[in-house]
Amino acid sequence: MEGRPAPTLSQRADELEHRQIAELERLVDRSVLFTSGDRDPTKPIPTRFKTLAPGQHVLMGDDPRLQKMPPKPTLMDFFRLRFAPANHLLQSATHARKAGMSEKVVTACLLHDIAVFGFIRVDHGYWGAQLVEPYVDEEVSWAIRAHQALRFFPDESVGYSYPDQYVKLFGADFKPEPYIVNAYNRARQNKWYMTARLITVYDIYSFDPNARVSFDDFADILGRNFKQPAEGLGFDSSPVAHMWRTIIWPTKFL
Repeated sequence: MEGRPAPTLSQRADELEHRQIAELERLVDRSVLFTSGDRDPTKPIPTRFKTLAPGQHVLMGDDPRLQKMPPKPTLMDFFRLRFAPANHLLQSATHARKAGMSEKVVTACLLHDIAVFGFIRVDHGYWGAQLVEPYVDEEVSWAIRAHQALRFFPDESVGYSYPDQYVKLFGADFKPEPYIVNAYNRARQNKWYMTARLITVYDIYSFDPNARVSFDDFADILGRNFKQPAEGLGFDSSPVAHMWRTIIWPTKFL
């Protein structure tokens, strides 16, 4: 429209990221029978399984709409078959690496929104940290958890400002919940504060819809910083194996 300024790179990037995540949620329906995000939580869960026709069964295995995972899936398998295209994560990690950041920071940038892309959006920093905690250095999982709170608070020492996109998404009067404020205050005192802060720096300003990035660019870094279980993610009896299995079979009935 004439007279309206062209959107900035950051604005175009945010818009593209939200479209990509929405498309992923459309393709990977959370349940064959019902979706928790599409129903009124104050009403009973739909019981459509009671009306199954003779010979019809609920889904208890692979969803034919999704690519089949290998028997011993690796993190790269999840990126390719469940998280793709995940350009936001790849570009965050790419910019951190080009800026000369440590491998821990690059790994944290690559995994920081893993819950949004593959599991759940609400409290994604906490879920994402828990998802990778058995397999990465403690500093990396801590930073992923802490970045959720740090996003809402500027830090002039590294040039991080409150994102304009948050004003657009949440409104100019939005204030983070007390638990987020408390988490931020605790993070400020932590020895790994800057690792989490750098996630927010490369998270907000790194996305370029025209950039070409590849999972293969990070195979060596992940090989050194992500302890891949021999049994495959989801089958190693770790405290979070069930979360990885949920990503493998997101529409499994039980």
